[in-house]
Amino acid sequence: MSGEADVMSPAVGRKLIPLPWLWCIFALLLAFALHIAVGAKSIPLGEVFNALLDFDEKKFDHIVIWQLRLPRAVIALVVGASLSVAGALMQGVTRNPLAEPSILGLLHGASFSVVVLVSFFGVQDAGWLPLFAAIGALGAALLVWGIAVSAPGGATPLTLILSGAAVTSFLASFIAVIKLIDQDTFENLRVWLTGSLAGRDLNVLWWCSPWLIAGMAVALLVARQVTTFAMGEETATGLGVKVGRLKVMVLFAVIALTASSVALVGPMGFVGLVIPHVVRLFVGHDYRRIVPYSMIVGGIYLLLVDIVARVALSPVEISTGIVTSIVGAPLFVWLVRVKL
Repeated sequence: MSGEADVMSPAVGRKLIPLPWLWCIFALLLAFALHIAVGAKSIPLGEVFNALLDFDEKKFDHIVIWQLRLPRAVIALVVGASLSVAGALMQGVTRNPLAEPSILGLLHGASFSVVVLVSFFGVQDAGWLPLFAAIGALGAALLVWGIAVSAPGGATPLTLILSGAAVTSFLASFIAVIKLIDQDTFENLRVWLTGSLAGRDLNVLWWCSPWLIAGMAVALLVARQVTTFAMGEETATGLGVKVGRLKVMVLFAVIALTASSVALVGPMGFVGLVIPHVVRLFVGHDYRRIVPYSMIVGGIYLLLVDIVARVALSPVEISTGIVTSIVGAPLFVWLVRVKL
C-alpha cells in the first residue's frame, strides 16, 4: 500500500465535516479585509471596504491601502494558494504524504537559481525571476527523482524524501557560500531568502501571472486523474489514465506554481505540506475537491500568518516564511498524532 494510504488510513471511514463553499469564500474575504486593516496603523474594516469600493485620493488611509496593503494582501493570497495546490498535487502523484515543494527540494532549487542569477549575472529585472526560478525548480525536481530512481527499490516515498532532504541541504549550502563570498547579494537577498512579503513588487506578480494562471488551470484540469492515480499506477492505467502525460502535466503545474511563489516572496516552507492535509479532513481524498479547496484555505492561511508576522513583535516585523515554519511544524505534528 502506498505511503499516503498508510498515513491516511485512520482518517478513512471517519465522518467528514462539511466545508461549504460559501463559508470558505466568506472566511477568505474576511481574512483578506483583516490583512488590510491590521498594521502599524489600524484601519477600521468599514474604511477598508470604503477604500476598495470608493477610492478617495485625498484620504491618507485610502492611499496606504491601495499602494501598500492591498498589493501585499494579493501576493499573500496568491502565494498561499499556489504552494498549497503544488503540495496537494505532489502528494497525490507521488502518493507520499510528506511531499511538498520544500521537502522535495523545489523551493531551494528555485532559490538557488535566483541567487546565482543575481550574484553572478547581476540581473535585477523582475521579468527574468520566474523563468530562472522555474529552471532551478525543474533541475532540483529532476535531480531528486533521478537519485530516488537509482536507489535500491526505486522511487519509493522514503527514497524521494531522503533524496529531497539531501538535495535541499546541498543547495542550501551553496546558497550560504554565495552569500558569504558576495556581501552585496547577501544584503539584497537577505530578507527575501527568509520568505518575506514586505515590500514585494507588483511588477513581479504581473510577470508571474501567466505562469500562475497556467499552473492553476492545469491543476484543476488534472485533479480527477490525480484522484485515480492516487489509487495506484496500475489501477489508473487500467481505468484509462495516460500516466506519462499526467505526470508531465502535474510536473508543469507544480514547477509553475512553485517558481512563481519563490520569485514573489522567496522560499516559504510548510504551506504546501500542511494545507492539503487540513483540507482532506473536511473533503476527503477526492482531488477534484482537494485542489480548489486548497487554493482557498491556503490563501486564508497565509493571509492570517502574515498578520501574525506583522503584529507579533510590533513594531519589528518577522519574515512570514519564519512564521510559517513556527506555526506549520507543530500544526503538522498535531495532524500526524491526532487526525491522520
